[in-house]
Amino acid sequence: MIEFKDISKHYELKGQTIRALDQINLEIPEGSIFGIIGYSGAGKSTLIRLINLLERPTQGQVIINQKDFTALDARSLRQERANIGMIFQHFNLLQTKTVAANIEIPLKLLGISKAEREKRLNELLDFIDLKHKKDAFPDELSGGQKQRVGIARALANHPKILLCDEATSALDPQTTKSVLALLKKINQEQGITIVMVTHEMDVIETVCDYVAVMEQGKVIETGSTIDIFSRPQHPTTKNFIQTVLQQQLPVNILNNLENQNHNSIYCLQFLGKSAQETVVQAVIKKFDISLNIVFANMTEINGTVIGQMFIQLLGDPAIIQQAIEFLQQNGVEVEQSGVQL
Repeated sequence: MIEFKDISKHYELKGQTIRALDQINLEIPEGSIFGIIGYSGAGKSTLIRLINLLERPTQGQVIINQKDFTALDARSLRQERANIGMIFQHFNLLQTKTVAANIEIPLKLLGISKAEREKRLNELLDFIDLKHKKDAFPDELSGGQKQRVGIARALANHPKILLCDEATSALDPQTTKSVLALLKKINQEQGITIVMVTHEMDVIETVCDYVAVMEQGKVIETGSTIDIFSRPQHPTTKNFIQTVLQQQLPVNILNNLENQNHNSIYCLQFLGKSAQETVVQAVIKKFDISLNIVFANMTEINGTVIGQMFIQLLGDPAIIQQAIEFLQQNGVEVEQSGVQL
């Protein structure tokens, strides 16, 4: 497990103190894929660089598997860093070296024998499906292939932790999907803890088990990805989720519907099992009310389905209330024009 305890990071710039991180307390479960999301300047890249102490905190402790990294001497820190791989946004490949040579760099630095390097190299090239590019140079590769080489290099020394700093930001959507699928495979097959910094909520949605949302150097919300998507609390979190899951009707549409029939618009949220059932159809059949579907969508968060539906309910208020209670009893969360019922 990775723990940040009372972490702060301050910089001095032109006589002013810049608080890049401010009193961070966070736990990253071992074997998970953990996402850190925030807008530019939120402090997320600074936070991830504390894990291998590329940045040192001004105060606080970074504890990995009950070992305080901030208290290690230089030699011990070098040894521990060998267990942490890192993938970068712009690949950071050496342009004058081949794919094979780039992947072998960490193995050479650790003094691994030529025979062992060759064995590990072939394993990694097979894993990333680039054996045919072994002798190619970075300029001959696509963006996705470059990132796969970067991933192979990061995996060369069998790390226990993999850090991804905006690893898909420079890739097109289709390539991003393939790289995320590869990272998911690494996590599932090798049990490596993956920490991902991103500003893209669809990356969190696709692969992350947990997420921390950052703003102005603070963690403003954290939890399982399902909980954060289904019950976001902070306005910034809601804004991020809005990019992949329509949580609100456009104001002009909502106002028009509300003007016609006040307090008639409801938002239904379906999670997991309830998303698979025909509960809305049951409401229409069971209750003497008018139910109009205004908008509906569905998405899958790390294997769990989340659905949302905006409906208009018209009819006798007592019967509408019975219908709402029926929905809630069947695992559906109901809000009325932004008010939790």
